Amino acid sequence: MNIEAHEIFAAQILIVDDQASNVALLEQLLREAGYLNVTSTGVPQEVCGLHRKNHFDAILLDLQMPGMDGFQVMEALKTSEADAYLPVIVLTAQPGHKMRALRAGARDFISKPFDLAEVKTRISNMVEVQLLYKKLANQNKELEAIVSERTAELRESEARYRSLAELATDWYWEQDESGAFTKVSGPVLDMLGIRVEAFAATSNLEELEGWDAGERASLLERIASRQPFLDLVVSRQSADGSRRSYLVSGEPMFSQACRFVGYRGIGVQLPAKQ
Repeated sequence: MNIEAHEIFAAQILIVDDQASNVALLEQLLREAGYLNVTSTGVPQEVCGLHRKNHFDAILLDLQMPGMDGFQVMEALKTSEADAYLPVIVLTAQPGHKMRALRAGARDFISKPFDLAEVKTRISNMVEVQLLYKKLANQNKELEAIVSERTAELRESEARYRSLAELATDWYWEQDESGAFTKVSGPVLDMLGIRVEAFAATSNLEELEGWDAGERASLLERIASRQPFLDLVVSRQSADGSRRSYLVSGEPMFSQACRFVGYRGIGVQLPAKQ
């Protein structure tokens, strides 16, 4: 992520100083350097309103002003802005004020009397950092919007998948990561020999009776290894002594964080052998 020179010179800059001579010097310096959007005020009470309106990329703030000093201005900015990052460069002739200003939220400082090379360098650095910060924030918002859109599409796709699966097969099923059934549709309860009222209590395939031990072991092995399976044959002996066979297909499900959350699949009953 890079910031081009034209972006830096198009940045919004505010000068806050009650000394008109300082304001005039900084305005001239910035305009000669190529900055296009420079605003100034000698009234510190105006800073919050101006920042809400213009979202400045750098605020050059004098610390010693009558009525409201620079420290009070920074406190007001922090309470009026949702974003805690203040693009403030303090202007001060007092060395002891520099550390206090940084603790109060300032990002940098320019010493008085002004060294013109220092002024240009510090302002350019401040603007570049602020523009990078804004770009990153905008990219995060765009990514959040994309993730939200893709999540909605995924949910719609899953709903269509389930609907088609339920229409095209004898039953549709889902299990959580522990192997407990969380969703079943179709006549699977009757086929598996589980009473509807006992479904929640008898939620694991290992607990069901009448299944072929070898086939069941193969199915459970696939599930334990998080492997998909297609048309796996499993059979069960019913209470009347007849044996029924089924084709079962399933795939593992994972969360957005790639954590295994269970299985989903379909099953069909095979015709009885004559």
